[in-house]
Amino acid sequence: MVGDVILLTGRPGSGKTTAIQTIVELLSTKAGGFYTKEIREKGRRVGFRLVTLDGQSAVMAHVDFRGPHRIGKYGVDLTAIDSLAVESIQKAKLEGSLIVIDEIGPMELLSSTFKKEVLEVIKGDHDALGTVAKRKSDFINKIRKLPNVTIMEIFPGNRDQVVEQVVSRLDK
Repeated sequence: MVGDVILLTGRPGSGKTTAIQTIVELLSTKAGGFYTKEIREKGRRVGFRLVTLDGQSAVMAHVDFRGPHRIGKYGVDLTAIDSLAVESIQKAKLEGSLIVIDEIGPMELLSSTFKKEVLEVIKGDHDALGTVAKRKSDFINKIRKLPNVTIMEIFPGNRDQVVEQVVSRLDK
């Protein structure tokens, strides 16, 4: 039996991560995994931090990071993704928790370890809640076509309704 996988999508700033955090707070089931958080300095976004649901964090991408892995103006630290994000997913699988993956996007998809883990979750018997980039890629298209995946688009105006729908569906 495959798990129920709900992936929220929408434009940047539409409230996907806020919705994920609200859903996790409202669920009576245990959740594990991670979410991403913007790093802002003087009102402008300079990077992204990975934060696990058990409180660990690491900078995943930053304008000051140098190196071969870049998305736009951000240098991406694959070590943060491979260790913190992947390990938080693996831990949630072992504990039988709802697996939270925020987000499946261009930065995270630079990691082949992350992509492998995401596919294992989606094709496995775990329930999962995540966000997926609106921008298409071969990997994202593959995920979207899987039969146990429900994609829900979120806008600032429908976030509360989406939260209610997801909570009622996952709170079994």
